[in-house]
Amino acid sequence: MNCYIMDTDHLSLYERNHPQVCARIIRTRQYSSDTLFTTVVSLEEQYAGRIAQIRKATTPQAVVGAYSKLKQIFALFSGLDILEYDLKADQYFREFRKAGIRISTLDLRIAAITFTHNGILLSRNLQDFGKVPGLTLQDWSV
Repeated sequence: MNCYIMDTDHLSLYERNHPQVCARIIRTRQYSSDTLFTTVVSLEEQYAGRIAQIRKATTPQAVVGAYSKLKQIFALFSGLDILEYDLKADQYFREFRKAGIRISTLDLRIAAITFTHNGILLSRNLQDFGKVPGLTLQDWSV
């Protein structure tokens, strides 16, 4: 049984009905003993992006659209299992930083959560996540 963990980019593809990503997610959820998660860090990234859109909106249409997208994100996450950033993940995060791994803080936290659960990270960001030794990656968008 595999533990798949969706990065923020795969969540965005899923939200936009990317055919390959959606097909793999549906197949995993319905016909597999594998588990599928996302992380609280991806939740943070998605919500922060939507809140920023609301704050930048200058027209009534833009405000309405931004709130609609915020609601869509809420609906998306309500149907997903979300992994926490706990003390074990924070320990991995600190070890990665000490080892000199230089990727964004949020990406490194996602990698740490993935390590905590011995998971397979689903992401298109293979360049950055590939800098984390031992991290298993897959890109379901291809």
